[in-house]
Amino acid sequence: MPTTSAPAGRALPPDQAADAPDPRRWKALVFIALAQLMVVLDATIVNIALPSAQRDLGITDGNRQWVITAYALAFGGLLLFGGRISDLWGRKRTFLTGLVGFALASALGGAADGQALMLGARALQGVFGALLAPAALSLLAVTFTDVRERAKAFGVYGAIAGAGGAIGLLLGGVLTEYLNWRWTFFVNIPIAAIAFTGAYLLIREPARARNRAPLDIPGVVLSTTGLVSLVHGFTRAETHGWSDSLTVGSFVAAGVLLLAFVLVERRVAAPLLPLRVLMDRNRGGVYLSLGLAVIAMFGLFLFLTYYLQVVQGYSPVRTGFAFLPMSAGMIIGSTQIGARLMTRVPPRLLLGPGFLAAAIGMLLLTRLEVGSSYAAVVLPAQVLLGLGLGTAFMPAMSMATHGIAPRDAGVASAMVNTSQQVGGAIGTALLNTIAASATASYLATHAATGEAVRRVQAEAMVAGFTQAIWWAVGILAVAAALAFTLVTAGRPGGPAAASGDARDKGAGERAEAAPVAVHLG
Repeated sequence: MPTTSAPAGRALPPDQAADAPDPRRWKALVFIALAQLMVVLDATIVNIALPSAQRDLGITDGNRQWVITAYALAFGGLLLFGGRISDLWGRKRTFLTGLVGFALASALGGAADGQALMLGARALQGVFGALLAPAALSLLAVTFTDVRERAKAFGVYGAIAGAGGAIGLLLGGVLTEYLNWRWTFFVNIPIAAIAFTGAYLLIREPARARNRAPLDIPGVVLSTTGLVSLVHGFTRAETHGWSDSLTVGSFVAAGVLLLAFVLVERRVAAPLLPLRVLMDRNRGGVYLSLGLAVIAMFGLFLFLTYYLQVVQGYSPVRTGFAFLPMSAGMIIGSTQIGARLMTRVPPRLLLGPGFLAAAIGMLLLTRLEVGSSYAAVVLPAQVLLGLGLGTAFMPAMSMATHGIAPRDAGVASAMVNTSQQVGGAIGTALLNTIAASATASYLATHAATGEAVRRVQAEAMVAGFTQAIWWAVGILAVAAALAFTLVTAGRPGGPAAASGDARDKGAGERAEAAPVAVHLG
């Protein structure tokens, strides 16, 4: 959307004034980013506090995983619905509702006096997170349309999306060690209050940005149940194995439900997820490569946390500080490399090399041993991972919503979050299973007695980690290959990009006139 200006002394026409860039948009970005940070932090901050919460609330070992899974199921299952609600109801209104609901759910979690209330609070956090996350990203997509401004705004957003998980580990450790686990929930309340106040006062949603088509109820039911089944399958596989009957049943149900969802979306006049959003080559490439990268990243968080705390004996706070180089690398990669180069080179030349740099960083971690030096192995690996993923995440976030019609911005943003959420579930389950299998094999071939038992157990754990990390290296290499081959858009603002934008605009106008049409390309 070009910036519109009027000669001195003359007012802009009402329609042009409504679409002119909001002068408060940069201040609004601060509060949008703060809300996004809250959601991203919650993905890891509770992990550190879980052992203490389990002990205080009497949660059984069998139900412990549901503190994480209840959030993941609600969040992952309702993301598409949340994105569509923001298109229909208004992004600002959805954003504010999500903030209030997330804060209230966090208060319930912090005040929980038993297992049932804790699990219910986590599920509610997921529900309101599914409203909040796509609304935040779609607000950026419709607010920052100038190429250079968009690069800067998405640089900030990409840095938060990438580094927030590592920051959550640090904050969770500090709060749990020096206060108590309840503050990993209560900390969301002041964050939400500040974000709500700033957003209410500063955010102005552009005119004509809503999609007022009726809600696709069959699509909502099929997508929600399908995604819930998919996420449940991966989370159950982590604890019960891939051959467990309920694990297999979840995957089969997910396949049937999501296939039915696609068939329904091809037929309905106002689909929940217009297939033109997915069938665009560049957006599809971004969703796939981003999802794969998140698989590797979540596996890294899991293994390094256990390596540092169990093998090296770090405290929760020291473990959190140990992740700071990765967070710093992500911030630098996103705001200083990705944002500066985004307007100068095609996106694939940031996505592909970024994922490859992360793969090299992951490759360094295959050298882990029981007595490895943090400075010699873990630190350089984290720096490379942070710089690579930060550089790639920034254009990925921007490309996922670039050229999209405003009425589809919410659901396109939800697809970004869906690829991340599903990728996180896959990464935790798949890589943990690989690590556990390798650990068991090592123990079976390295029998020990007496004092040597503990040493062999530590060596077996590290052997499992390194085996899974090799898989993560391969996954990042595949993500890089997909980015290089599928993301063909030219430099933002360049001739190829301009023509692509024109095609998207034309396709959007045709779809507005005939909603059943599907844009394939």
